Amino acid sequence: MSLTSRVRTWWRAMTRGPEVDAQVDEELRFHIDSYAEDLMRGGMPREEAIRRGKAELGSLAAGKENCRQAWGARWFDELRSDLRYAVRMLAKSPGFAAIAVGSLALGIGANTAIFSIAKHVLLDRLNAPHAEQLRLLMWTSKRDSAVHSIWGAWNKGYDGVYSTSFSYPIYEVLRKENRGLEDLFAFKGTGRMDVTINGQAEVVQAELISGNYYQQMEIQPRLGRAITVQDDRPGAAPVAVISDEYWARRFNRSDSVIGKTILLNLTPTTIVGVNPAGFTGAKSVETSPDIFSPLVMESLVSRVWDGSLLASPNRWWLQIMARTRPGVSDTAAQAQLRATLQQAVVALMKPKSGDDLPKLLLTDGSRGLNEAGKQLAEPLFVLLGLTGMVLLLACANLANLLLARSTARQREMSVRLALGAGRGRILRQVLTETMLLAVCGGAFGLLIGYVGRNILLQLTASSSSKAAPMQGTFSWGVFAFNAGLSLLTGILFCLAPAWKATRMEVQSSLKESAQTTTRRRHGYAGKAIVAFQIAVSMLLVAGAGVFLRTLINLHRVDPGFDVKNLILFQVDPPKSRYPVDKQPELFGRIEERLASVPGVDAASAESIPLLANDRSNDDFVPAGIKPRKGEDQTEMDDYVGDQYFATLHIPMLSGRNFNAQDTANSTRVAVINQALAKKHWGGENPIGKTFTTSDMKGQKLLFTIVGVCADTHYSNLRDDSPPVFFLSYRQAPDVSWGMTFVVRTRTPRATITPSLRAAVSSVDRDLPLIEVRTQQEQIDQITASERVFATSLLHSACWRWCWPASGSTGSPLIQWRSGRTRSGFAWLWALSRNACCEWCWARHRG
Repeated sequence: MSLTSRVRTWWRAMTRGPEVDAQVDEELRFHIDSYAEDLMRGGMPREEAIRRGKAELGSLAAGKENCRQAWGARWFDELRSDLRYAVRMLAKSPGFAAIAVGSLALGIGANTAIFSIAKHVLLDRLNAPHAEQLRLLMWTSKRDSAVHSIWGAWNKGYDGVYSTSFSYPIYEVLRKENRGLEDLFAFKGTGRMDVTINGQAEVVQAELISGNYYQQMEIQPRLGRAITVQDDRPGAAPVAVISDEYWARRFNRSDSVIGKTILLNLTPTTIVGVNPAGFTGAKSVETSPDIFSPLVMESLVSRVWDGSLLASPNRWWLQIMARTRPGVSDTAAQAQLRATLQQAVVALMKPKSGDDLPKLLLTDGSRGLNEAGKQLAEPLFVLLGLTGMVLLLACANLANLLLARSTARQREMSVRLALGAGRGRILRQVLTETMLLAVCGGAFGLLIGYVGRNILLQLTASSSSKAAPMQGTFSWGVFAFNAGLSLLTGILFCLAPAWKATRMEVQSSLKESAQTTTRRRHGYAGKAIVAFQIAVSMLLVAGAGVFLRTLINLHRVDPGFDVKNLILFQVDPPKSRYPVDKQPELFGRIEERLASVPGVDAASAESIPLLANDRSNDDFVPAGIKPRKGEDQTEMDDYVGDQYFATLHIPMLSGRNFNAQDTANSTRVAVINQALAKKHWGGENPIGKTFTTSDMKGQKLLFTIVGVCADTHYSNLRDDSPPVFFLSYRQAPDVSWGMTFVVRTRTPRATITPSLRAAVSSVDRDLPLIEVRTQQEQIDQITASERVFATSLLHSACWRWCWPASGSTGSPLIQWRSGRTRSGFAWLWALSRNACCEWCWARHRG
C-alpha cells in the first residue's frame, strides 16, 4: 500500500469511524460466513461451522482492533480512552483538580500578563520596517554647557548633562553636512493640543514631524497620503495625518475623513492621511499621537515660546533620528556628526568663553526615546521578580500535589500491574492525566493573562487623562514558555513516582506494611517542597507588608488643605487667539462663570496643581539678606487666583489674601508659606518684606509680601512641605502654559462636569476642559506605584499562602482521603493560614 493510500485510509478511520467500522464488520462477517459455508458443504452442522469459522478467523472485535492498529488509529483510540478515564479520575477528586488547575492558571496567567507588558515596554521595537537600523542622536556636555534653553528630555548625570533635544537651525546644519547616515529626520511630541471638529472641542496628543519623516521611516498611510517635503515648507497649507486609533474613535473609520478640515489650536488644518494600524511614530513604542503635522506649523500651534522656534538656534527642542548607511560604522558616523555639531554651535550660538561644547552621541533608536522603558524599568523588574516567584510557587504546588497523588495511587498501580497492564501503558495514563490538568490550567491561565494584560496599566494611568493610554500586548511566546514550564514540572513530578512504582515488586507493594514503608521513603521530597512554599510565601507576605505600610502612611499624611469635594481641570488657551497679556483677563472671566454655577461653593485658578508630581521654581532673592556662597536662590512658586486659599481651605496665618485691587498695574504683592518665612526671616515678621524674581526675559521684578499661609505638601506626599511663594496670576511673569482650575462643590464630578463645561464654553466654545478629575483621584494617581506593588504583592501572597489546602495541606489531605494518614495537622494548618489571610486582607481594605 502506498503512503498516500495509507494516509487516506488513516484519515477515513479517524474522521468517519462508525462508517469504517461498519464496513470492516461487514467484511469480517463475509469471511466468517464464507468459511462456514465451505465447512457446511463438507457435512458440518451450521452452528459448529460458524464456531469453527470464528475460532479460525478470530472474533469480530479482535479483527476490528487489528485493522485499526494496522491503519495507525489504535493509538488515538487508546488516547481517547485515557482521556475519558482521566476525566473520571479527576471528577472523583474535584478538590485536587481545582487546586492543581487554579495553581497553574494563576502562575501562567499572572506571568503571561506581567512578562508580556515587560516585553512590550522593555524589548519591543518601533513598528517600522528594519527598526534595528534606526539611530537616535543625543548629546552630552559638562554642567557649564553652552546650551542653556532645553524643551524636552534632559538628565543630569555625575559627569554632566544628557539630552536628545536640538535646535532647528542646528538640525538643518547636521542634515546638510551628514555623511555617515541616511537622511536625518526630525520630530517633536508637543503633548496636548486643542482640536475642534464639527464645532466640538477636545484635546488630542500631537507630534510635529519633518517633511522626510514618512519617507525615512518607510511608512505608507493606509488611507490618503503621507506628509511630504512640500508640506514642510513656509507658506504651505496646514495639513495633518491622523492615527488609526483616532480615526476609529473620532471618525468611525469613514473614508470621508480625507480632505476634512479641522481646527488645530484654532488653525484650519486639512486631514490628508491615516496611519496604518500599529504605527506609533518615532517617539514611543507604547502609544501613538493622535495627529501628526509638519514642523513648519510650529509657529501656528505652539504655546510654549514667544516667536518661532524654527528660527532660534538657542532653544533646543527637536529630536533627530536617521537610518544607518551600509558600509559606515556607527563610530565613524558619530565622529563626523560630532565635529559638525560643535562647529555649528560655535557658528550659530556664539558660546561664551568657558562654555562646554556639546558632544554628539549616536544611540539605538529602534525603541524611540524609550521614556516609558526608562521610567518603568525598575518597577517592572520588581513585578517580574514577584510574578516569577508566583510561577515558582505554582510549579512547587503542582509538584507537591502530584507527588502526594502518585504516592496515594501506588496500590492502584500495583493492582493494574498484577492484572497484566504494561508499565508503558500505566505511564501513558498518568501522563494523560497530567496533560489534561496542564491543558485546563493553561486555558484558564490564557484567559487570566489575556484579560489582565491591561489591568496594571489602568491602575497606574489617570482615570481622567485624555492621552492615549499605553496598551498592554499579549505575547504568545511568553504564554508558551510559562505553560511549557508548568507542564514540564507536572510531567517530571508525576512520571518519576509513577515510574518508580511500576519498578517495584507487585506482591510487596500490595501489602499494607509496604505502603507505610513507601510513604516514609518518599516523604522527604514533599516535605522539602512544603518548606520551600512556606519560605517563599512568607517572603511575599513580608514584602506586601512593607508596601502596604508605605501606602497606609501616605494616606495618613495631612496634605495641609481639604482634599474633599475638590474638582480640577485644566484650560490651555492658544496664543493665536489669546496672547500672553490677554490670558489673565480670560482666566478671570472663567473664574467668574465657574463661581456662578449652581452647586459650586468656590473656584480659583492655579498654575501648578498641588499633589500632581508637578513643580515650578523661580529665583527668590530677599532684599537686604546676603546669600551665602553657593546657596541656591530658587524657591517653589505657584500663580493663583484671589479665591485660591479660600477654595482649598488653606489657613492664612497673618496678613491678607490676594484681592481684586492686585492688578497688573498695581504694586506687585506675594503670599508666602510658613516654611519660606522661617527659612529666610526666622522668627521675624515677613509682612512688608520684599524680594525679587525674574520674568521670562530675565528682567528683575520686585514683590512685597502681604500674607503668610500655612504649609501644604506641594508635588507629592512623600516629601516634607517645601518653602513656596504665591503670586497673583494677574501679576505673574508668565502664564502662557495654561492654568488649572480648582472648584469646590459637594456635587459629584460626573453630575457637575457638564455644567462646568458649559460655563467655560460660554466664555469660548473652542476651549476644552482637560483632565477633569477630583483631588482624591489626583492623589491616587501619584501613589499608583505604591498601590500597584502593595496590591500585587498582597494578593499574590494571600492566594499562594491561603489557597484552600494548596501545597502543604494538599498533600496530607490527599493522603488522608486515601487512608494513608490520620493526622489533623492538615486542617489546623489550613485554618491558621486562612486566619492570616483574613487579617492581611482586612488591613489592606482598611
